Amino acid sequence: MAHADRLPAARLMGGIPPTALVLLGIVSVQVGAAFAKQLFTVAGSAGTVTLRLVMAALVLVVIWRPSIRLDRRTLVTVATYGAVLAAMNLCFYAALDRIPLGAAVTIEFLGPLAVAVAGSRRWIDGVWVLLAAAGVVLLTGVQGGLLWTGVLFALAAGACWAAYILVTAKLGSQTTDGKGLALAMVVGAVIALPFGVGSAGTAMLDPVVLAAGFAVALMSSVIPYSLELEALRRMPPRVFGILMSMEPAVAAVAGLVLLGEHLKAAQWAAVCCVVIASIGATRSARPDI
Repeated sequence: MAHADRLPAARLMGGIPPTALVLLGIVSVQVGAAFAKQLFTVAGSAGTVTLRLVMAALVLVVIWRPSIRLDRRTLVTVATYGAVLAAMNLCFYAALDRIPLGAAVTIEFLGPLAVAVAGSRRWIDGVWVLLAAAGVVLLTGVQGGLLWTGVLFALAAGACWAAYILVTAKLGSQTTDGKGLALAMVVGAVIALPFGVGSAGTAMLDPVVLAAGFAVALMSSVIPYSLELEALRRMPPRVFGILMSMEPAVAAVAGLVLLGEHLKAAQWAAVCCVVIASIGATRSARPDI
């Protein structure tokens, strides 16, 4: 598609360096997660996920005006992306309901780390894995610990995040602008809807809750997913992974500033271990990862 024919949103993102797109996405998604956690007392974690995905789907459809006239291979990718989005968010918000934001994202980040070291036989990648494992042990083993159900949900979210990285790159190569993302978000919203209705019921229809859900959708889905998809079109996944390595630290700061979630010194050290391991693993990854 020629540059002149692109939608305004695409032209705007096209003028921003891909590195800045990723950094803006990281801040947006973690601030959005902090706000989302404050909705849990009213809508529950599943209800909040549903609000986020439904609102995001509506916004993206209006912005990108997607067509369902896609080839079979692209439709499968879109459907897979939507299913991964729904599963990742349901698991992550369930974890967030049980453990601090910084801890949840740190554990979840084992998924992208696994993508970076997958198939490697080099000793240095084993070091990064051990460092990340030490970080998680340190994070969960300090006095007071973390609720294990929260840890398990965060690990499940991490597995989904690993799939998300791989499918995002494929979606970006098969679709233009954010049209595929918009359709995938609709799929994710449909999948999450039964969980949200079963959890929150009519509470999701409260005007205040709807407004809050709309804000969360913008910060946690519309803005970051659009930025990440555009960035992955213009940078190698390896570079993208290095930048995303800052996510646990940003999450810990967002949890501290916006939610008053104080991590112990050992837990901050654990966050640093996972961040360093992720940066190291991604920098040394094979060029085709």
